[in-house]
Amino acid sequence: MKPDMFRQPVSILIGLGFPAEVRSVMDAYRHLVEWPASLRDAAHSVALKACSAALHGEIEPETARGLFAAFAEKHDLLAPETNVIAALRLQRERAPHVR
Repeated sequence: MKPDMFRQPVSILIGLGFPAEVRSVMDAYRHLVEWPASLRDAAHSVALKACSAALHGEIEPETARGLFAAFAEKHDLLAPETNVIAALRLQRERAPHVR
């Protein structure tokens, strides 16, 4: 396993709401670098600095993961867990008239 890999990926929504897994510090760093400048805030800055520090071996990848996940949560980017999606789908199938 590469040294910048996360123990567990961070699932985020990208583009038109498609889920993607951020599996490493480098993946998180790339996502943060591509984040529009007009939407950057303190959470973005902290996560970007943490990813940079992790890439340089100054902090643990899991620390950067936590800060990236916090950034994603603040910006409503976290994808719902697949078991939550499956439960909602099953609920709709059992009671299609309920929304």
